[in-house]
Amino acid sequence: MTTIDWDAAADTFDDEPDHGLRDPGVRRAWAERMRHWLPPQPSDVLDLGCGTGSLALLAAGQGHRVTAVDLSPRMAEAARRKLAGTRAEVLTGPAERPPVGDRRFDTVLVRHVLWALPDPEAALAHWTSLLRPGGRLVLVEGVWDGSGLPAARLIAALCPLTRRIEHERLSDVTGLWGRPVHDERYALVARTAPAGHGEDARAEPGGDGADAAASRARRDEKAASAGRHRHSEVVDVHLVLRRGDEVLLARRAGTGYGDGLWNGPSGHVEEGEDVRAAMVREAREEIGIALAPEDLRVALVMQHRGPGDPPRTGWFFEADHGAGGVPYNREPHKCSELAWHPLAALPDDMVAYCRAGFEAYRRGDRFLLHWHEDDDPVAHDPGLPDRAVPLPATRVSPAAP
Repeated sequence: MTTIDWDAAADTFDDEPDHGLRDPGVRRAWAERMRHWLPPQPSDVLDLGCGTGSLALLAAGQGHRVTAVDLSPRMAEAARRKLAGTRAEVLTGPAERPPVGDRRFDTVLVRHVLWALPDPEAALAHWTSLLRPGGRLVLVEGVWDGSGLPAARLIAALCPLTRRIEHERLSDVTGLWGRPVHDERYALVARTAPAGHGEDARAEPGGDGADAAASRARRDEKAASAGRHRHSEVVDVHLVLRRGDEVLLARRAGTGYGDGLWNGPSGHVEEGEDVRAAMVREAREEIGIALAPEDLRVALVMQHRGPGDPPRTGWFFEADHGAGGVPYNREPHKCSELAWHPLAALPDDMVAYCRAGFEAYRRGDRFLLHWHEDDDPVAHDPGLPDRAVPLPATRVSPAAP
């Protein structure tokens, strides 16, 4: 636990570029991340250890209803000045047990606070209890100068508390810090189960950087609960963007899962979305194109099981280049490059799940099973047996007149 005198630090706290966000470029970088981390619609956000309120101000400016908490009276007073004119409420109290009573929130936002607490795991358990069903806990943490918390420790703690965990590496994003950094900095976005999912909600970090121990623990817990709960699956969406005989692929980077491998633009369906709405949103977030639902054609539906992971269902949608604008890399923190590749000659260094879907689409298959063995790699390996099993579709005869 840190012994920093935060009251004494209040006067100079904003001098750090990522604290005061005085530089327009740094402020834009954090605002973009906040749009990605927070719900798209106005929601209730609890900012714990808010400091002088810089992130709370960004959240309020994006239309969210913000409650900010800081242990230091002088920090809280600085936050009130900064948030004057907004509807944000600033409270004084400890981050690990914020003075919010029985109120519940859509998002709990915590930046560079957990490392300073005596019992991080207990704090995480309490913070997730403050979330509404389907809510999200946004953590920005790191390891620097021998202090801090590695991502693997927090992921392991969050697995039994949340349904899905997204891990973003932030060390390489110079714009957030106002200078190059060489230590471990990251964000975790952990989501709780939506209403009605009950106890069968499990953490699902498999697509975004969970370590092997967390994955094994999740499988063991799932096995122990077999027969007591209904089975549920993640649904994800994938874009087959066509430019003639070519398709657009993105090289993953900084996610902790499949980094360095090619993958199609893709993501998970969020609570309340249908699969087309999810594909439209993911295309906008990842490659900056504004597709309309009618631009999408169903290319393939696949049930997939990653190595050592639960099964999931993927919807692959086809769209034509030019629909919605010209694609560009809108998430350089997750993608190192975009490139067009011949559909008939896809690169070997692809995520195996995506490669199987694109190959099946090229063959004309429309329904597919793709189940890995536990010791299979995440990457496509041309030396392994083909795990894809095409499923025949029914033949419907025209109705008699």
